[in-house]
Amino acid sequence: MKTGNKQQGLGLLSMLIIATMVGFFVMSGIRIAPGLIEYQTIRELVLEATEDFDDDEDTIADIRRALAGSFNMNQIKSIGPRDVDITREDGKVMVNANYEDRIPLFWRIDAVVKYDDLVFIAGERYSDD
Repeated sequence: MKTGNKQQGLGLLSMLIIATMVGFFVMSGIRIAPGLIEYQTIRELVLEATEDFDDDEDTIADIRRALAGSFNMNQIKSIGPRDVDITREDGKVMVNANYEDRIPLFWRIDAVVKYDDLVFIAGERYSDD
């Protein structure tokens, strides 16, 4: 009796392909992680500046000055205080700190991460519930 079925495991080429893919994703994660950590810091700083805003006493320049000091103190490089759009709409001060971060992975391949949830109304309280 001859059995025609022969068990085969993962071949060398398959293991190399899987190792390359895993290595690419690990390397991408390592390169993107600092940008995500900086995003969390920017979010906290913008929230703090907008929540501390008092419409009766503060101006738009006060928000920008608070952001400039906070960004400088925390060494934020992805976005500057002039990149934050602060406008008055319908009697409310809107703070828009949305930005994109381009992260070089290797050679000509970059990862672009878009942070588009940084729009707040100054003077309102936000909670992360």
